[in-house]
Amino acid sequence: MNEFAMDMNLEDKALLLRILGHPVRLRIVAGLARKCACVKEIWECLEMPQAVVSQHLKVMKDHGILESRRDGAKVCYSLKGGMLPELVRLLDLDA
Repeated sequence: MNEFAMDMNLEDKALLLRILGHPVRLRIVAGLARKCACVKEIWECLEMPQAVVSQHLKVMKDHGILESRRDGAKVCYSLKGGMLPELVRLLDLDA
């Protein structure tokens, strides 16, 4: 077996790292590693326009990093399972 053959799983991991490579997205992931939060809580904490934060949330949700649930008029986000908790720990985002 060729050790250097492209592994599709590696491509998926590289995509995950590219998506999380944005500082705002890393801040969102760090916050959501502690607790789920609604959009308003997130953009107020980041002190950024709601539209900008919503775009980042959409990118991460579309790529399976986040999941959302509706709570009345609010949309709350949380990290999806998988390797994200370990990645948050390795990057020391939960400090």
